Amino acid sequence: MAGAGLAVLAALSFGVTAPIIALAGASVGPLVTASLLYAGAATSALLMSQLAPGSGAKFERVHFRTLLAMALVGAGIAPTLLAWGLKHTGATAGSLLLNLEAVFTAALAWSFYRETLGKRVLMALTLMVLGGAVLTLSGTHGAGYSGLGVAAVAGATLAWGVDNTLSRQLSQQDPVAVVGFKGALGAAATALTAWLFGERLPSVAPLLVLLACGASGYGLSLRLYLLAQRRIGAARTGSIFALAPFVGASVAWALGDRSTGYGTALSALLFLGGLVLHLTERHHHEHAHPALDHDHPHRHDDGHHDHSHEPAFIGEHSHPHHHEPVKHDHDHAPDVHHDHSH
Repeated sequence: MAGAGLAVLAALSFGVTAPIIALAGASVGPLVTASLLYAGAATSALLMSQLAPGSGAKFERVHFRTLLAMALVGAGIAPTLLAWGLKHTGATAGSLLLNLEAVFTAALAWSFYRETLGKRVLMALTLMVLGGAVLTLSGTHGAGYSGLGVAAVAGATLAWGVDNTLSRQLSQQDPVAVVGFKGALGAAATALTAWLFGERLPSVAPLLVLLACGASGYGLSLRLYLLAQRRIGAARTGSIFALAPFVGASVAWALGDRSTGYGTALSALLFLGGLVLHLTERHHHEHAHPALDHDHPHRHDDGHHDHSHEPAFIGEHSHPHHHEPVKHDHDHAPDVHHDHSH
């Protein structure tokens, strides 16, 4: 499934950053860290916009209100809490605690969008949560680990869960533009707050590392995440994204942090089991689509868009189009065409 693959890539690009942020930001204030991360994200969006054409529906006024909320919660509060929390939990434990984001995202997606969570998805999510818990418990005796640090990282995951829920409303807009707007707004807000609190810029080396982490883990990762949400919905994307904490723990281990001990092997099996369950999930039943006029990114080989173009158009594109009513049965996930109740 293409959406699942995109979610895995998003998890990989985000997961590697947590332990690196913990090392590079050890002597940097949390607000400056957050500002540099999202400045990197905004810069990566600018570069991506020059390398590839945009793909998405037009922005409306309501979308900018959503972007402001995402910038406040996801680019302001969340990375600030994470930066502070990583200093008080250690790289490995802090990385693993990010596993909670999948739980919050799935719960919020069910609460606000009524996304269906089948037994297979729930089992996959449970295994991933257990994988993160095993690693977290095995790291509680690591140097610098504290309850307040745990609470801060958990708060960051809750904030990102809210951010993921909000971003579902923008999954049909150009993801590069979303990354750019969110990154620029978040970087400006946290930079101003950092200046008011007297936090200073770091030396060149950690500054460049944090900018690079932002470009990869917060810019490229968000773009991939939004593209995955288009195809498989918020809950399923969040569940697969739970792979990120294990990636972060693996990087921390490679960088010399051995605080997880023997729990790493058990956690690896739990994460692998959850990922396999999720990637092999199939959801299908007979369902009806009413007549509909809308504008969103689509392809003509997806079984739902058989309108013609003159000249013919191949690949993903966006424009206003009409759907005739249809009833059929096929594999599907919660996307713009499959938001029905069960």
